[in-house]
Amino acid sequence: MSELIKHPKIMQKVQSEVRNAFKEKENMEKGEINKLPYLNNVIKETLRLHPVGPLLIPRLCRETIELEGYTIPAGSRIIINAWAIMREPTYWVDSETFRPERFEEVEFDFKGSKFEYIPFGGGRRICPGITFAITGIEYWLSQLLFHFDWELPEGKRPEELDMKEIFGLTVSRKNDLLLLATPHK
Repeated sequence: MSELIKHPKIMQKVQSEVRNAFKEKENMEKGEINKLPYLNNVIKETLRLHPVGPLLIPRLCRETIELEGYTIPAGSRIIINAWAIMREPTYWVDSETFRPERFEEVEFDFKGSKFEYIPFGGGRRICPGITFAITGIEYWLSQLLFHFDWELPEGKRPEELDMKEIFGLTVSRKNDLLLLATPHK
């Protein structure tokens, strides 16, 4: 919601998609979310910029390898910085910008098959809760966008929104996101 509030045109586009897909209904069914490709792109882009777990679970190096001029001995514990990988300008054009359309240009899934996009990790140690997490995010976000119009309180402008995060085992907003919700007619 933070990124959508900060980018009103993207908010308008994704709300239009959700509302047009379900305009004849009072509520949508969970199985109908696949009708919302732009919503899916918004979620992917949000997870790229704000992965819940910025550092993946430590791995054990099975054999000695040379990487970028460094020797990593077998048995070393390594930690993968998913946050940095998914913001790497080598792989992502305009890497610090929230731009869901980038996922229309290149196909990425949540399964970690392309290692420049790993919000849930990758390989054999990928998060087993991907399906549960994505299904929940898609459903609840689509409900919030379908039923309500959102704005910042007290006439605040989107560019004034504080986007600071707290880094730890997980990443979260430093300050709570306060929004006004108005039922959509």
